[in-house]
Amino acid sequence: MKRWYVVQIYAGYEEAIKTDLSRRISDLGMQDLFGQVLIPSAKVKNMFSVDAQDEQQLFPGYLLIEMEMVQEAMRLVQTTPRVIRFLGGKDPMPLSQKEIDRIVSQMKGEVALVAKKSDFVVGSEVDISEGPFAGFVGVIERIDESNERLTLMVSIFGRMTPIELGFEQIKR
Repeated sequence: MKRWYVVQIYAGYEEAIKTDLSRRISDLGMQDLFGQVLIPSAKVKNMFSVDAQDEQQLFPGYLLIEMEMVQEAMRLVQTTPRVIRFLGGKDPMPLSQKEIDRIVSQMKGEVALVAKKSDFVVGSEVDISEGPFAGFVGVIERIDESNERLTLMVSIFGRMTPIELGFEQIKR
């Protein structure tokens, strides 16, 4: 019986891996062991344009594969270039039908996704919680939403110095 499994892959290579995996399945004649291969993504309304919608990955770095969990099929997926592993390790757990239904409804646009907006404002002070500057206080100079990076001005030896940190390294 075919079930849905999650495969961790190199982020940014979702389309290439899906194409490569589909080609390998057909080349080896294993179509009876596999169903769909999904890249979980959804359309998100662009805040700057009324008509524009951006395609946003729901789970960057992951693919959903409908397959029978037999040794040959598992080996085919694991030996595909840029595939890291099945979630769950040696004995991957299939997703429940409820989880699959929720993901598919998000992909079809039945569940609204809003582009997340950061809590950061240029000019505000933030505490640095991780990295070599942990414990320092910085002033936000620039916000890069797409890469989730901040440029902060931090006083080091009495001089304001720009440093770049990820959103996760800042205490909100």
